[in-house]
Amino acid sequence: MIPPYPHETGSMAEKNVFDRLRNIFNGPDDPPINAFHSLNVTDHQRKRFAEIDFLLLGSPGLFVLEVKGGNVKCRQGIWTFENRYKVKTSSSHGPFKQAQGALQGIVTKLRNEFGLKTIASLPIGYGVIFPDCHWQPQSAEWDNATWLDARGINGIKQWLCNLFAYWQSRSPNCRKPDFNLVERLSFYLRPSFETVDILFSQISRTREQTAILTRDQMKFVDVIDANKRILCFGGAGTGKTFMAMELARRWTHEGKKVVMPCASKWLKRYLETRFPMPGLTLTTMKALEADTQRAGICQFDALIVDEGQDLFSRKDMIKLDRILTDGLEKGRWAIFHDINNQTDPFHSPQPEILPFLESLNPARVPLMTNCRNTLNIIDQVKTCLGADMGVQGLGHGPSVRQATAANACEAAVIVTRELTHIMDFGQVSGSSITILSPHHFDRSCVSLLEQEWRDQISILDDFSVRNFPPGQISFSQITHFKGLENDIVIMVDLVFPKDRTLKHPLHYIAMSRPRSLLSMVFLKSSDEAEP
Repeated sequence: MIPPYPHETGSMAEKNVFDRLRNIFNGPDDPPINAFHSLNVTDHQRKRFAEIDFLLLGSPGLFVLEVKGGNVKCRQGIWTFENRYKVKTSSSHGPFKQAQGALQGIVTKLRNEFGLKTIASLPIGYGVIFPDCHWQPQSAEWDNATWLDARGINGIKQWLCNLFAYWQSRSPNCRKPDFNLVERLSFYLRPSFETVDILFSQISRTREQTAILTRDQMKFVDVIDANKRILCFGGAGTGKTFMAMELARRWTHEGKKVVMPCASKWLKRYLETRFPMPGLTLTTMKALEADTQRAGICQFDALIVDEGQDLFSRKDMIKLDRILTDGLEKGRWAIFHDINNQTDPFHSPQPEILPFLESLNPARVPLMTNCRNTLNIIDQVKTCLGADMGVQGLGHGPSVRQATAANACEAAVIVTRELTHIMDFGQVSGSSITILSPHHFDRSCVSLLEQEWRDQISILDDFSVRNFPPGQISFSQITHFKGLENDIVIMVDLVFPKDRTLKHPLHYIAMSRPRSLLSMVFLKSSDEAEP
């Protein structure tokens, strides 16, 4: 994948396709293929400037993929595209002509650079992907082999193989390019440069990947969707929340009334802003009865619980049983929970709840692939706490930073040094940084920072978290931040976890929140935690 993470785009459809492309053709027997995302075309026949959604270049040949998200219609030669916000646009040039024009533009560019004979020998072609809708029409303007819709999106690898074969059969005199030609073309299309690996570039490699379901997780979502009752478990960063929201999207799309209760009001506010879905009732356990009455629903067709370990109590199980059609024993539900100790330190789960849920014969789905944290962070959590956060991760990122202060005043000096290092040297914006403490702001060492730094810090609450991350550095208590994440986390006001046999839920929550960089400012003793 070039670049290795999705290019900045507002298209969730492109991000969906990006993730699926990244997770195919990785086997030893697969053909080597480069996928260029969002490639500019300057030699377009009709446009002064155009952009290719995806350009595939490898041993099968050269292929343009046009992605059209949302609803797509064609009436009397006029195409109408409706995005997720219900905004409609129209054009006389449909996606097939767009893909063909982009292909011709890039081929012209390559011919001018590498010669007609070299490029004429390449198998070339195009395809259109409709990841959000069912594409029905038959037309003389396109062949069935050249499009893929939502029904076949999980089989994108086989579709691509068929697409390659289709275009290769239409150019029988072409030959597949060798490795050297692919390398020369790739470098020309998007050259690589040797640069200093600053902090910003390290963080950029992992940015935007946390919302992307990995190949394993996509398979697991299909498994979950195929079963009536599910217990899905994994460590922090294994994608439980996003799998839960993908499942909610599928079930509400089927017309089901779905309820998703959370223990945290913060998580509820965050999710309802990020994932608005008709048919989904997001609520907290405290507001469950009031919200269901407000929605005019007595019982729901399906139940989804994220951070399930926070609801492992007899009282909560009784409430959930009442609002679910056919109850917990026979109803449709999916409960996602953490295998580690990530519960609220003051509300431990009742040990009999998990065996009770297992007695209802749910399918059990383990999540082993971490899609949030870098390997550096995963190793640090395992070393310090003995907690299993899965394998794979997002590759190696910036080294975990660690310091110990004698008291809160000294900790504030270290935090200032960390912020200066990250923002000045690393070229990182404040919105990428969250400071986590077990205390309220006025009891944290962060309150002792110089005024110029305090003015750059936004103290999160259950209202402002809806627009997280804010436009500046954010501060939160650790327990409230469970379920959320940011590129960089600075953990403060805790002592070093010296005994791995003890449970350290606050450490675990805070250390598992960053995607790229973790900085830990410990205190020598808990007596020095408050300024």
